[in-house]
Amino acid sequence: MQSLYVEGNSRMHRLSPRAKLLSLTAFAMLLFISHNLLLLSGAVLAAAVLYGTVGLPLDEALRRLRPIFLTIAVVALFNLIFNPWQTALVPVLRLTALMLLAASVTATTTITEFIDEVTALARPLERTGRVQADDIGLALGLVLRFVPEIVNRYQAIREAHKARGLKVRPTSLLAPLIILTLKDADNVAAAIDARRIRRHGS
Repeated sequence: MQSLYVEGNSRMHRLSPRAKLLSLTAFAMLLFISHNLLLLSGAVLAAAVLYGTVGLPLDEALRRLRPIFLTIAVVALFNLIFNPWQTALVPVLRLTALMLLAASVTATTTITEFIDEVTALARPLERTGRVQADDIGLALGLVLRFVPEIVNRYQAIREAHKARGLKVRPTSLLAPLIILTLKDADNVAAAIDARRIRRHGS
């Protein structure tokens, strides 16, 4: 599986994983409190500049964001149908700024760092007896691993359809993508259980 991490020595790379995760949380909270278009536009610009410093080539940087941009575009269209453009622009700016900052964090933090940090932050929740901190960290790590894999698989299926002269439709791509993803998920779950990585009942 591929990783979203990019080797580098930028300020974001040097920042501790905990500081990045807490900053991302605080940034998200501030974004969803504000309705000021100027402030939200500034947040988008700042996040875009930050994303530009992580060391990705422009085409790769845009390729990573394309699936999320499509989702934001759908949100924008839906809001424009029912709201004035000023109101519709607010969630678009929020999501765009959050996407850019989250992409910066994932590009400058290794999967291991994510898992270790989230596991440490979730450790106090184990006192409730309802969660396992190790499972939470493992789940996050798997999500981060699977996201680029799913995107690449979608593109591969799309190219295969084009090569066969088939019309590319989201509905025709979705079924094989889901099947392959579920098959991978089963294989990963089996490998986890075989290695006894999860520690339920400990």
